[in-house]
Amino acid sequence: MSVQTISTTPFEDQNPGTSGLRKTVPVFRQPHYLENFVQSIFDSVTGYQGKTLVLGGDGRFFNSVAIQVILKMAAANGFGKVMVGQYGILSTPAASCLIRKYGTFGGIILSASHNPGGLSGDFGIKYNIGNGGPAPEKVTNAIYARSREIREFKISDAPDVDLGKTGSVRMEDMTIEVIDPVTDYAELMQSIFDFDAIRSLFAGGFRFRFDAMHAVCGPYARTIIEKMLGAPEGTVANAVPLEDFGGHHPDPNPVNAKELMDYMNGPDGADMGAATDGDGDRNMIVGRHIAVTPSDSLAILAANATLIPGYSGGIAGIARSMPTSTAADRVAVALQVSCYETPTGWKFFGDLLDDNKITLCGEESYGTSSNHIREKDGIWAILFWLNLLAVTGKSVNEIVHDHWKSYGRNYYSRHDYVNIDSRQAAALMDHLRSQLDGLAGKRFGRYMIEKADEFSYTDPVDGSVSGRQGIRIFFTDGSRIVFRLSGTGTVGATLRVYFDRYEKDRIDQDLSAALGELIGIAGEVADIARFTGLKKPTLIT
Repeated sequence: MSVQTISTTPFEDQNPGTSGLRKTVPVFRQPHYLENFVQSIFDSVTGYQGKTLVLGGDGRFFNSVAIQVILKMAAANGFGKVMVGQYGILSTPAASCLIRKYGTFGGIILSASHNPGGLSGDFGIKYNIGNGGPAPEKVTNAIYARSREIREFKISDAPDVDLGKTGSVRMEDMTIEVIDPVTDYAELMQSIFDFDAIRSLFAGGFRFRFDAMHAVCGPYARTIIEKMLGAPEGTVANAVPLEDFGGHHPDPNPVNAKELMDYMNGPDGADMGAATDGDGDRNMIVGRHIAVTPSDSLAILAANATLIPGYSGGIAGIARSMPTSTAADRVAVALQVSCYETPTGWKFFGDLLDDNKITLCGEESYGTSSNHIREKDGIWAILFWLNLLAVTGKSVNEIVHDHWKSYGRNYYSRHDYVNIDSRQAAALMDHLRSQLDGLAGKRFGRYMIEKADEFSYTDPVDGSVSGRQGIRIFFTDGSRIVFRLSGTGTVGATLRVYFDRYEKDRIDQDLSAALGELIGIAGEVADIARFTGLKKPTLIT
């Protein structure tokens, strides 16, 4: 074995977005593409010599190849140890758990989250810092800058490591520890939730369906839900991680998790259903004939947090991403705790969590979590709901409707316009910007615009500023429309339009009827059809 220094040339497109670098597999398979980005990570951080790195991914196509390359590069660059999940498997929340539990220098997570996998699908890589969370913008900006000037990378010529068996092996002067990817994470969950109460729930005949979507959470759910909590074998469906996620889109929403939704809406539906995404950080909660919106889920968890052992002392505060509905805001007022509004991207919650300003946080894109790690956490959210059902004796439907009766209801929906021309998407946002100063006071039917702005965020901990985070239109009745371009896609641009309307008492309206006028206003103000070329959204959630 020896360390090789390989000459290379930069790629201009290695700018990490809100969740690292995501591209199609063919892009990552270009010679030196992966190596350049990994070396750019190592060149952009200091003090890692002799330290430990956590490594793993969601098992999608190219995961196993990338892990072998990264191991060899970590050894060549002077890491002392790498903890890697068996077979290269490690959910994103489990990676955060390991970084925090063992005090490692950081971690590299291989995933494109909820994006499709396979030979021509998507792949991703992101760097997490020592607190267990995604690298902040100052780090990702440095990585991008380095990627544009890189001229060489270091890699060992050692043979590939057998990742199928746990234990330790040496590569150069570095130890590689292959670990069971579930054990530490399962122990953390057991320390937060009342496992005895959940066991009793299942023992009493409670029926649950968990759709792992042939993604990373299958092994975690089988161990925790079926073995540790006693749910019947087969409760976890689509449990085996596959490189292409079985040909499905591993995004847990009512459209992509159609199999689960059909089952839950059928005559023999379970008491509760749930699904997680490719890397295990997103979740969807479903009751009989009801899909809980992520915004409502965050608000409900916050309102009932003291029923959970890990949060029995109360919560310090709540944070939500800007496009997420304002449902959590009213809970914060009732609990007399702070509520923070951040840009989309989990990294923005990190400082708030580290400074103990918040305990719970969430995004409308099916992500919720707490201060137990620094990533969103799909299984954690599902266990939270199971714990609530166990201690309250209520159904999902009852919990949701009781919450609406107490706090009112936010009618909420997201419309995605996918793979549109990037230049046209930018033009649409510029079109909106050009109107901002003149929208206040305009009336559209019964709706009058109170104000409009482009969201900018100043981090209350470090003072950093993140601008151009989405355009907001506020109406005098408290309703909102939000426009933003997603940073998680790999082809073209995705325009996301969010609709949020609050009702204190009228909580049982049809969703489309409740939001219909707002949807029409958005189309008119942004001229969506003209700029996108689409007469209707690609996806509605």
